[in-house]
Amino acid sequence: MIILLQILIPISLYISIELIKLGQVFLIHNDIDLYNEEQDLPIQCRALNITEDLGQVQYVFSDKTGTLTENKMVFRRCTINGKEFSHQENAKRLDSYKEIDSENEDWKKHLSLPSKVGETTTATQRNNARPLQRCHSARPYFQGHARKKYQGLWGIAPSQVAFSSTLEKDVTPDNRLLMKMKDLSCPPESLKSFTTGEAMSSITDFFLALTLCNTVVVSTATEPRQRVTTPSLMKQSGLSLEKIHQLFQWMKLASLSQTSVQSSSDLGESINTESSTAYAESKMKDECPTQSCSSLTDDESLGRESFSENDLCGVSDPSPNERSFAGRDHGPLQGEFCYEAESPDEAALVHAAHAYQFTLVSRTPEQVTVRLPEGTLLTFDLLFTLGFDSSRKRMSVVVRHPLTKEIIVYTKGADSAIMDVLEDPTKTSVAMGKRIRRVRAQTQKHLDWYARDGLRTLCIGKKILSEEEFRKWLNFHHEAEIAIDNKDELLMEAAQHLESKLTLLGATGIEDRLQEGVPDTIAAFKEAGIQTWVLTGDKQETAVNIAYSCKLLDQRDTVFTINTESKETCESLLDIMLEEVQKGQVIPRKIWSIFGFKLPFSWSTTGLPNPIIGLVVDGRALNTIFQGQLEHKFLQLTKYSHSVLCCRCTPLQKSMVVKLVRNQLKVLTLAVGDGANDVGMLQAADIGIGISGQEGMQAVMASDFSVSQFKHLKKLLLVHGHWCYSRLGKMVLYFFYKNVTYVNLLFWYQFFCAFSGASMIDYWQMIFFNLFFTSVPPLISGVLDKDISAETLLNIPALYKSGQNSEIYKPLTFFLAILDAFYQSLICFFIPYLVYQDSDTDVFAFGTVVNTGALLTILFHQALEIQMWTLFHGIAITGSILLYFIFSSIYNATCVLCNHPTNPYWIMEMEFSEPNFYFTIIIMPVVALLPRYLILALQGTFNISCILKAQQLEKLPKEQQDWEIQKWKLIKEGPAIRSNGPSQLSGNICDHAALGLPETNVPQGLGPLQKEMLEERTLNEEAKDNAKKCTQEETGQLTAVEPFADQIPQNPESSAQRSHQRSVSAVTL
Repeated sequence: MIILLQILIPISLYISIELIKLGQVFLIHNDIDLYNEEQDLPIQCRALNITEDLGQVQYVFSDKTGTLTENKMVFRRCTINGKEFSHQENAKRLDSYKEIDSENEDWKKHLSLPSKVGETTTATQRNNARPLQRCHSARPYFQGHARKKYQGLWGIAPSQVAFSSTLEKDVTPDNRLLMKMKDLSCPPESLKSFTTGEAMSSITDFFLALTLCNTVVVSTATEPRQRVTTPSLMKQSGLSLEKIHQLFQWMKLASLSQTSVQSSSDLGESINTESSTAYAESKMKDECPTQSCSSLTDDESLGRESFSENDLCGVSDPSPNERSFAGRDHGPLQGEFCYEAESPDEAALVHAAHAYQFTLVSRTPEQVTVRLPEGTLLTFDLLFTLGFDSSRKRMSVVVRHPLTKEIIVYTKGADSAIMDVLEDPTKTSVAMGKRIRRVRAQTQKHLDWYARDGLRTLCIGKKILSEEEFRKWLNFHHEAEIAIDNKDELLMEAAQHLESKLTLLGATGIEDRLQEGVPDTIAAFKEAGIQTWVLTGDKQETAVNIAYSCKLLDQRDTVFTINTESKETCESLLDIMLEEVQKGQVIPRKIWSIFGFKLPFSWSTTGLPNPIIGLVVDGRALNTIFQGQLEHKFLQLTKYSHSVLCCRCTPLQKSMVVKLVRNQLKVLTLAVGDGANDVGMLQAADIGIGISGQEGMQAVMASDFSVSQFKHLKKLLLVHGHWCYSRLGKMVLYFFYKNVTYVNLLFWYQFFCAFSGASMIDYWQMIFFNLFFTSVPPLISGVLDKDISAETLLNIPALYKSGQNSEIYKPLTFFLAILDAFYQSLICFFIPYLVYQDSDTDVFAFGTVVNTGALLTILFHQALEIQMWTLFHGIAITGSILLYFIFSSIYNATCVLCNHPTNPYWIMEMEFSEPNFYFTIIIMPVVALLPRYLILALQGTFNISCILKAQQLEKLPKEQQDWEIQKWKLIKEGPAIRSNGPSQLSGNICDHAALGLPETNVPQGLGPLQKEMLEERTLNEEAKDNAKKCTQEETGQLTAVEPFADQIPQNPESSAQRSHQRSVSAVTL
C-alpha cells in the first residue's frame, strides 16, 4: 500500500526546479537590456539556484562609490594653506562633458583629436605636452564642441592634454594657482617676504604629496608595467642644482620663520572674481621685475606664449645638457605614460598634479622620480609606505628629499582621520598657533563646501622627522611586525605614532558623477516596497547630497540624523524619534474605486497623509548602537523609514548592518557593491550583486549576480525577479497538485479492493506519468510563462509586492491546490465508475479510462494556468497528449508479458472503439475543472489582486492603458503625498469630470490642500503623457496643463546649499 502511494512524493520536483532555474538563468543572461555595449559586459549569473529570490527582495543595501556613481574620479577643487582654488574653468569643462554624453558615437574618432595650436610648438612644448593615459578607465569620454586653444604656462598645451583624452585625467588648472606657482621660478632675492616663500613651500609640498603619496604604477604604452628609466638628475635639470637647492632652502626657512605676519585676508579669500585675478597678475609682475612674466587675459586664461627656461625670473639660459626634455633621445620620457592605480582617487590626484607640472615619472620599490614645473627631475628615496586601511582611513609615505636630505612623511586621508592627528597649536609659539588655527578653520570650511557640493574630500598633511626619530620608529615597527601577541594592535600603534603631529597642507575635492538611471531605479524600488539602504564611507555632507541627487531622500522628506558617540544620547534620540514617528499611526478609512479597482486608502489619525521618513546614521553612531545593545530600537525606527543612509561606514560595519537586518527582521536582503570593501556585505546578504567596475574583481567573484550598471537592477528585480518567482511558485503548486490528484485515484480504488494494495492502472503507465506524460508542460511554463509583460512591470513597480507578500506560494494557496486536487481526483474516479458500473469492463479497461481522463484533466489544468501562450506551450501540451496515446497503443499492442501476471494486451485499442470512452474522457475534464474556471472568472471580474488588475489593463488600447496606469499610480501614492506649501499652479483647475474621475471617488477626510495636491498630480501626469486636455468653460479655449515641475521657480542656490533645507518638517538630532 505504501509502495503503491509513493508517487505522492514529488521526487521529480527537485530535478524540474533545477532545470527551470537553469532556463531562467539562460534567459536572464541573454537579456539585451542587461548588456552594456560600451564595456561589452553582459549580466553574469554566478548562482543558479536563487532566481526566485530576486522576486521577493525587501531590503537593498548598496555601496555608493562605483555602485551608484561612475567611479570616474575627476579633480574638481582644492584648498592649500587655507586658500581655496575653485578651478572654475575645470568646472565648466566638466559641465561640457555632461552635455555631450549623448552625442553620436560616430563622431568620437574625430572629436577626440587634439586641437591644433595656431603657433609653432617648440621641442620643449612637444615633450612636455605628451598625453597621459589612465589604464583602468573603463571607457574614454569625448568632447563635442569647440573650445579655446591655448598653451600652458609651463610650456604645456592644455588643448592637447585637457581636452584630448579621458575625462579623469583632463584637469584645467586654476589661473590664480598657476600664477602663484610661477613664483617658484623666481629666485629668493626677487621675492618680497618670507610669507610668500611659506606659501610657495605649502604649494610645493601639496603637489609633491599628491604625486608621492600613492601606489600608482607608472608604465609606458609600449612596455606596460615596466620601470620607466629616466636620465640622470644632472642632465635633466632645467635649473642648476645649486639654485634648486637654494630655492628649497629658502622656502624651508620661510616656512619655519614666524616673524612675518600673514595677511588674514589671503586666507579663505574668494578667488573667483575678476578683480582678484587682476590683482594677482599685477602682484606677479611686481615680484618678477627682471623678466616680463606673461600675464593672463580674460579670454586666454593661461596665456598663449610658451614658457621655456628663458622665462624663468632671473635665470639665464641653461646649456643644452641642462635643458629639460629638449632632446628626443630620452626614451620612454618621449612616450605615453600610463598610470595604473589601485583606486580612481589616486589616479585623479596624480593627474591633477600633472596638470600643474608635478609629473610622476617613475616609481620603484626604492625610489620615486618626479618632474617639477621648471623641468627638474628629482628622485626621492622611498623609505617606507603605510598603505590605506579602513580603520585608520589614511595612507602615508616616508621619503628622503634629494636636495634637503630631510626625511618627510606625506599623509593623505579622510578629513576626520587627518584633522584628529594634526599638531597641537597650543604647543607652538603664539604666532604659529594662530596661523595653524586659522588654516585649520579655513580648510574645514572649504571641506564643508565641497561636501555640500557632493564632492569626495581628502586632506593632505606633512611631517618632518629627524634621522634618530625615523630610526626609532622603524625599529618599533619592525618589532611590531614580528610580534606574536597583539600584532595588529602594535602595528596600529606604530602607524598612529608616525601619523601624528602633522602639518595640514590642504584638501582636495573630487567629483564622482551618478550613473545613468540611478534615480529612476531607486524611485522604482520605493514604489515596489523595497527599502533601500546606502552604506558609504564618505562623510555625512557628501553622502546626504548624493542621497538627494539619486532620490534616496526627497526634498520634502522628514529626515532624522543620528551622529553621536554617547550611548545615553543615542538611546534618548532613538526614543524621541520613535515617539515622533508613532504619532501618526495608520487607520484604514475608505475604499476608492477607479476602473473597477477597489483599493484601500490609509490615513493617519491626524487626517493627513503619513510623513515619509528618511534616516541618516554615521559610523560613530553605528558603533554606539552595536556596542550599546540598541539594535532593537534602531530596527524599530528603520521600519518606519523609507530609506536609510549610513555614512562613514567601515567594511565590517556594512556586513554587520546587513546581518542585523537579515537576522532580526527575518527579511530577504540584497546587497550590491563593486569593491573589495563590499565583499563582506555581499556575503552577508541573501543575494549579492557585484558591479563590474574599476576596483578589481573581488566583488564580482563574491557575488551571485554580476551587472555592469546599477540601473540594471530595475529590470533584474522588477521583471525577471517577478517572473522567476511567479513561474516557480506556480510550477511547485502544480507539481503537488498533479501528484496528489493522481495518487488519490489509487487511494479511492482501495475502498473497492479491501485496501489490498491492488492497482487498476498499469505500473508502466504509472512510472511514465511523471517521467514523460506530465513533465514537459510545467517545465515550459516555468521558463517561458509571463503573467504580465515587462513593460507593465516596469511602469507599475508596485506589482513587485506580490512576490514580497508571497501571494502565489503560501499556505493558503497550497491548501487550495491540495483541496482542488482531492476534488478533481474524486471526479476523475467516480465518473468512470458510474459510467461502467453495470458493465462487464475488466479492471484494466476501467483503469485505462480513469488514467486517460485524469491525464487530460491535469494537462488542461496546466493550460488554464498559462498566462501568455507561445508555440512551445502548445507543442508541449499537445505533444504530451499524443505521446500518451501513442505509447499506450504501442505498449498494449506489443507488450504481452511486460507486466506479469497481469496482461493489459489490446486494452487501448478496444477502448478506441467504445463510445463511452470518448464521452467519459470529455466530460471528466469539464466537470473537474469547472470550479477552478469559475473562480478564475470571478477573480477577473472583481479584481481581488493587483496582478489581475494589471492583466486587465494590458487588454486595453495603448492610450487608455497609459491613462489608467497614471491614475493607478495617483491612487497608490495618495497616502504618501508630501506638501509643505500651497500649490505652485496658477489659474483654474480642471474638475474631476473632465478627467473621467467621479467626484464621489475622492476619499473622505482629505483637507483642501490634499485635494488640491491630488488634482495637481493628476493634471501633471496628464500633461506629461499628452493623454488628455482640459477645457476651461469660462473662456471656451482649449489649453494644455503645464507639468507641475515646470511651474516651480528655480532657486539660484546650488543643490548642495539647499541640502539641509529640504523640508520644513526635517528633523536633525
